[in-house]
Amino acid sequence: MATDPRYPIGQYMPEPFSEQKKEAWITDIRCLPQLLENTLLNLDEQQLQTPYREGGWTIQQLVHHVADSHINAYCRFKLGVTESDPQIKPYDEKLWAELPDVQHLPVNISITLLHALHARWHYLLEKLTIQDWERTVFHPEQKRKITLWELLGSYAWHGKHHTAHITMLREEKHW
Repeated sequence: MATDPRYPIGQYMPEPFSEQKKEAWITDIRCLPQLLENTLLNLDEQQLQTPYREGGWTIQQLVHHVADSHINAYCRFKLGVTESDPQIKPYDEKLWAELPDVQHLPVNISITLLHALHARWHYLLEKLTIQDWERTVFHPEQKRKITLWELLGSYAWHGKHHTAHITMLREEKHW
């Protein structure tokens, strides 16, 4: 059976809390910037402007999207740790992907941002207590509370998900 190009590593599935999974996901957050940067090695401008699938974003848009998404994630975690069930602010990722910074700035800007952001985020995650992982944020579009634990899993998955898009395209195109 062929892999769905939208979900090369499958869709995110929440998992019960475990120390082992927590360590793995926190490591995913720490390592993502370098992993993503490695997938971009030796790609030229034309390759960066290639959609990862028909109707999908370009590699450039994917990289900037990860930065945009993870900035929001970091803020969501900080809100979740410091407030009681805060409502998070959704954003239209498709419109963000069309903004001039995404369209015209080089991907290394977002890679640099991700290295700094993930260093801070990783440090914060390492210091959370068992009780902190049960804290929640309220997502108004999903109309539900989401634990910080579920957020961690979804963002650990998110980084690998988009890195896999680039890897899949590189393999398909023999880059």
